[in-house]
Amino acid sequence: MKAAPVWQRKDTLWLAVWIGGLTVLGLWDVAFLNRPALLRLASASWNTAIIGCAVVVCAFVFGWSSALALHALDHAGRRWGYFVVTFFLNLIRSVPQVVGILLGYVVLTLLIREEMVGSQTTQLMAIALVISIFVFLEVTDLILERIRYFRKLDFFDAMLVSGVRESRIINLDILLRNSRAHLVHKAIQLFGSSVFLLCSVDFIVSVGLSTDVSLANFPPTLGGLLATMDSKQDILAISTVLTDPLSAPRLLLEHLQGISTAFTIVFTLLCVFRMSSAFVARRRLE
Repeated sequence: MKAAPVWQRKDTLWLAVWIGGLTVLGLWDVAFLNRPALLRLASASWNTAIIGCAVVVCAFVFGWSSALALHALDHAGRRWGYFVVTFFLNLIRSVPQVVGILLGYVVLTLLIREEMVGSQTTQLMAIALVISIFVFLEVTDLILERIRYFRKLDFFDAMLVSGVRESRIINLDILLRNSRAHLVHKAIQLFGSSVFLLCSVDFIVSVGLSTDVSLANFPPTLGGLLATMDSKQDILAISTVLTDPLSAPRLLLEHLQGISTAFTIVFTLLCVFRMSSAFVARRRLE
């Protein structure tokens, strides 16, 4: 079946909606949001985007490496090595993602206090590393599933007989050439998951679960900005519309920080989910 033009693809459309919506919101904030709040929002949005992209990269590095290691150990007959790696991965899998990331925040706080993690860039990468540890198994499972599927086909044995190295068959022919759509779909999912987990954990930390862990130790993110007192008051102000509908336009002028932060998070998650679903639907039709 012939692929639809780029402008008719729903996943591309949702990407355009996401970029366009955030652009309109940004222009509105530039026009009506005070400068200190605007700078905080811009910094938090930028940091959240950096962490999300870094999580995708780290998760693919960890997932790709662990999948190849498991495959090599399994087919080389090294059962003890296979069991050790599997046990380690299952140990990570058994820890709830939010709990694991919270523990990671504790470790990062200690490292920051000891000045072992100093610059903001290093802190952002450290946060992304912590999150990726608890999401990379999705990549591992995907790659192992694709390898198992293609090993059953005749072309795998045919290429081995032809003298092609197994590592080249797996990395180039199976994953890069024949599983690219699956990998792109997983990357979209991981970006959305990382944003959700980051904002959730930052908000949990903000309520003061521990005197040792504080968002003051970390670069600003959308979850941390949403948890500030100003943003909470802005969100609560939405309830006034129920009793005074005429006050709705005033919200977009006087309570922009909280509303913009909440909208950015929800709108991003919605668009990423829609992009992911539309991408899968399009690949099935093609």
